[in-house]
Amino acid sequence: PAYTKGALDILRTKRKGNYNIVKIDAGYVPAPVERKQVFGITFEQGRNNFKIDRELLSNVVTKRALTEAAATDLIVALITLKYTQSNSVAYAVDGQAIGVGAGQQSRIHCTRLAGQKADLWHLRQHDKVLGLQFAPGVGRPEKNNIIDIYLSEDSEDVIGDGVWRNYFAVRPEPFTAREKKEYLACLRGVSLASDAFFPFDDNVVRAFKSGVEFIAEPGGSVRDDLVIETCDRLNIAMAFTGMRLFHH
Repeated sequence: PAYTKGALDILRTKRKGNYNIVKIDAGYVPAPVERKQVFGITFEQGRNNFKIDRELLSNVVTKRALTEAAATDLIVALITLKYTQSNSVAYAVDGQAIGVGAGQQSRIHCTRLAGQKADLWHLRQHDKVLGLQFAPGVGRPEKNNIIDIYLSEDSEDVIGDGVWRNYFAVRPEPFTAREKKEYLACLRGVSLASDAFFPFDDNVVRAFKSGVEFIAEPGGSVRDDLVIETCDRLNIAMAFTGMRLFHH
């Protein structure tokens, strides 16, 4: 709700101190109903105050149980979804969200998009990426973009003849599609949460390709039995939360 003098002193040294410093009223309680007007029509919905905690994951519907570490990751993913536009899916590992697919037109599109982001996050941890030797003067934001291109199908744009010296002190070896696939195939221990139920098991199959072993979703699909069956076949633990986190 506030800030310390030490934190304020640090901020004053960055960007010439051009920050808006806001102190929050810790006792403020928003109205229980939110209202929005669109072309003369008033829409109402209850405030998004749903509590997300360990109890929400108590209904495990698969043969495999959740670990406590996975429960923490699922809570992180669910909190992320609470404040993300529907439809949305979030991947998490080691206490942080690593891929979010939000505002998509279908559940599988969310799962694919978030999975691609999670895969990219994992590839950034590979020794080939961690060992990149950038040219002097390349800033942090530029490095971030260069790594993205290096990991993409357009890697020649940064490691090709005539251009690599613009970005690197030592020319990197190509990171081949086969190497990426083999690296990602070894991933395990990733958690995934969905803000609504999975209508088909294709979401589970796609998530598994990104190392997902733990899932939290509301449940309630007419195909829940198929989704559960696929989780059991792939040795994935899944909990039904019973709460759709749709909020607009």
